Order: sequence, then C-alpha cells, then structure tokens
Amino acid sequence: MSGLSIGQVAERTGLSVHTLRFYEREGLLTQPVRRGVAGHRVYDEDDIGWLDVCIRLRASGMPLTDIRRYTELVRAGQGNEVERLEVLRAHRERVLAQMHDLDECLKLITEKVAVYEGRLGLRDDLRECAP
Repeated sequence: MSGLSIGQVAERTGLSVHTLRFYEREGLLTQPVRRGVAGHRVYDEDDIGWLDVCIRLRASGMPLTDIRRYTELVRAGQGNEVERLEVLRAHRERVLAQMHDLDECLKLITEKVAVYEGRLGLRDDLRECAP
C-alpha cells in the first residue's frame, strides 16, 4: 500500500506525531486513516491538504470544537453548505476582531517605540541620513 507514513506527514505539515494521532482521535480528519499491512497509519495527499486547512484554522484561533464541527459537515458531503458557511463566517468575524485588537496593540507599541527612540536619539529619520 503506497502512501505517506505518520512521520512523513509530521515532517510535511510541521505537526508532531502526537498531534496527528490526537487529530485522528478527535475526529478532525475527513476520512478514516488507512492502515498498512503492519497496522501503521498511511496517509495520502488529500489528508495533507485537509491537515493544512486544520492547521490554518487552528493558527487563526478556531476552537477544536468548531474545527470538528466543520470537519463533520465536510465529511457528510454536499447539502450542508449553509451550515459550513455559518461556521466559517462566525470564525471570520472572530479573526477580524482579533486583527482589530492586534492593530490597536501595534499602534500603542509603535508609539512607545517612537517615544524611546526619540529619548535615545534613535529616530528612523536620523538613521536614514547617517552615512
């Protein structure tokens, strides 16, 4: 049986072997992981693609319960696109709110950097003129 071992998938995705097993147990994969002759997990490119989706959803702060729900909807096939859209729209709103909050934090940090650079004579416009 050809395919990718759990170690190869870990290397390609950046997820640990432990995390891959956890994702499988938690129902975060769209298809059951195949098993090789010796019982070892065997993954394919579709699994890698789906794991990339999960990685991005987690990186953007989507809770595992929401990823599981979205995975269940995808696994169920066509006919539930409205529900999938609801899950993704709700998450998009959370991400946009996080981005707004981070932008406000960045503004504050930028102001503080400018204050200390000014006090220390390290302003960017002075550095640009230096030889």
